[in-house]
Amino acid sequence: MAYSFPMANHIFSVWLLSISLSKTLLVLADPHTYIVHMDLSAMPLSFSSHHSWFSATLDSIAATTTTTTTSTLSSSSSPSKLIYSYTNAINGFTAILSPSELETVKSSPGYLSSVKDTTVQLDTTHSTQFLGLNSNSGAWSVADYGKDVIIGVVDTGIWPESGSFNDDGMGAIPSRWKGECEEGFQFNSSLCNKKLIGARYFNKGLLSHHPNLTLSMNSTRDTIGHGTHTSSTAAGSYVKGASYFGYGTGTATGVAPRARVAMYKAVWEEGAFVSDILAAIDQSIMDGVDVISLSLGADDIPLYQDPIAIATFAALEKGIFVSASAGNNGPYLRSLHNGTPWVLTVAASTIDREFTGILKLGNGVSVTGLALYPGNLNPSQAPIVYVGACENEVEANKTDRKIVVCLDKNDTLSEQFYTIQSSNALGAIFITNKTDLESFMQSTYPVLLLNPQSGKIVMDYIKKLEHSEAKASMKFHGTRLQTKPAPRVSSYSSRGPSYSVPIVLKPDLTAPGSLILASWPDSLSSASIKTGNEELFSKFNLLSGTSMACPHVSGVAALLKAAHPEWSPSAIRSAMMTTSENLDNTFKPIQDIGDDNKPATPFAMGSGHVAPNKALNPGLIYDVNAQDYINLLCGLNYTQNQIQTITRSSTFSCSNPSLDINYPSFIAYFDGNDTKSTAKVVKEFKRTVTYVGVGSSTFIAKLTSISGLNVTVTPKKMSFESKNEKKSYMLRIEGPTTLQDQVVYGFLSWIESTRKIVVRSPIVVTSLASTVGTF
Repeated sequence: MAYSFPMANHIFSVWLLSISLSKTLLVLADPHTYIVHMDLSAMPLSFSSHHSWFSATLDSIAATTTTTTTSTLSSSSSPSKLIYSYTNAINGFTAILSPSELETVKSSPGYLSSVKDTTVQLDTTHSTQFLGLNSNSGAWSVADYGKDVIIGVVDTGIWPESGSFNDDGMGAIPSRWKGECEEGFQFNSSLCNKKLIGARYFNKGLLSHHPNLTLSMNSTRDTIGHGTHTSSTAAGSYVKGASYFGYGTGTATGVAPRARVAMYKAVWEEGAFVSDILAAIDQSIMDGVDVISLSLGADDIPLYQDPIAIATFAALEKGIFVSASAGNNGPYLRSLHNGTPWVLTVAASTIDREFTGILKLGNGVSVTGLALYPGNLNPSQAPIVYVGACENEVEANKTDRKIVVCLDKNDTLSEQFYTIQSSNALGAIFITNKTDLESFMQSTYPVLLLNPQSGKIVMDYIKKLEHSEAKASMKFHGTRLQTKPAPRVSSYSSRGPSYSVPIVLKPDLTAPGSLILASWPDSLSSASIKTGNEELFSKFNLLSGTSMACPHVSGVAALLKAAHPEWSPSAIRSAMMTTSENLDNTFKPIQDIGDDNKPATPFAMGSGHVAPNKALNPGLIYDVNAQDYINLLCGLNYTQNQIQTITRSSTFSCSNPSLDINYPSFIAYFDGNDTKSTAKVVKEFKRTVTYVGVGSSTFIAKLTSISGLNVTVTPKKMSFESKNEKKSYMLRIEGPTTLQDQVVYGFLSWIESTRKIVVRSPIVVTSLASTVGTF
């Protein structure tokens, strides 16, 4: 672990628009293309559609300008000036208008606003850009930005006034939607709109534990911020000028900006109970959501005792895709929660963006380091002093109103950070070779983190001036893009294998989760900073965690659902997993910050980093239905009561129990429990793939070598003649009973003959003890 007011329905008569002769020079001025926003409630009843209304408005301008200008100008003021009349993107139109014509439009009934048409560059939350999403091609254009897919978010509530939940350009709410906007404290139904189509809250479980509890906000309104952040990440509308106190400035957007949001508040400042979360999931299924996003979870619970796992099984049966966060207990193995086989589990990783500050030395030389201090410092220079390793208390006279330089020699950065925080230093420069620095960047006092190379420049400057006072100034609010390497798996991201079902490889994939900029409740203190007597607030906040990664995948799922409405939840999961990236932006294996930047194993990143544009056309999918999951539960030797608890049915069949589910990944345990052979262990996996391409196609198997193991696949080639054709293959792993390394891994790739499509699955072999017996 965004007030809207209903517009009055005025009826206007059609105005004949006119301009005076004194405006002729304005008419003659060069025209520009403008985007004009209109209030549809102001449309006169005489018009059958807003299209005809827009056309009549521009026709009247053309007719009027003809009487005041030359015939040459009148030809440019013809009805062809209308470029677009929008139905969904906005309520309005795009037209070529002269300055005078624009002024005339501004005085017409229903006019709201207008902007000059310009090029668009998305920089924030930037994670969408890092995912390769763009308006020209790929998932956004094919899926129409996730249009009308409904994402249900179970979280801490929502701040509906946030710009991320504006419904500009969104059409009518889908008729299948059965949810509602529930009234509550400081929250009325008018706060919902065509973007935020549902808002409910659940706290009966919480109140049953604390019957005398008085809730600070007994409604769906968010007082924590987490739910506002996650929902705007998944499906936030466009918001210009978003930033965190000047960091990451740009246009904010969610992954699926035309998807709908339904918020189910089940996590409270006063506590969170599974019973409330279960009620929220239950209601979301009844309401008709398409995707459920769960940036929460519980650890070390068997499936049959996990209400979230049980509730999401019901969602699966209704065709609802569920994504969930892996947890923030990394980098330790077996720290993962939400290892449920029918839920996609998401790890967290970095993006190619850094936030920076600048230290300008007295000699004019500047160095750049990592920083996220929200405030501003006096630009004049101040004394800068080196005080060594600052893990112990530093004398006040050495730090008072000075910029203090500390050297991290013995991995004591945490101690140094808090030592200087409690001092009266003007600011701090920490020189360190650590790369896992997120927790030190968002500081309440001015902090700049330098690598040893930049730190040496600072140290040399101070040493040269040992007989006179060295000075420097600090400047913040910098943003640097296209940094390398990225992504890297974040150290806090929980690792597999799953406690509940270790024979299904988890997490499934990784997504942007570190320092993600998204919407935040107004005036919430965790996005504020005190500078002197002034407290500043931000409507956007930077957060890190698998909670931030999960809604990215929820948004991608919405895009895929919009593009392929016939796909099952497992097909959507398979498409994301098998097309994910295992190389970073330097074309080397994705690194794991929590493992000294070594290549990340599938226990850290799953199959790889989600790649939405590639997932549109995965070539082959691994489909899994409810009975397949039941076969798995039977193979786990669950009792009849335990299985019935999960499936909510007593008529299930265990005639075909199996631990080998048709999953897009492989995990084999060589843990010494196999008594069939003392010389070697053999594991076999059967998989069935469904062809989802167009026309005929052939796929060839390619295996990466795994040290000490013999891995084969039969057959090595699969040919398909038509869409939805199925083929099966066998993967065989043979090796010694004892592995030299605790975890070894490789990949099976099915490469389409034109090499345009690669269907890749991770293979993990581990000597970790499996808790489900031999497999």
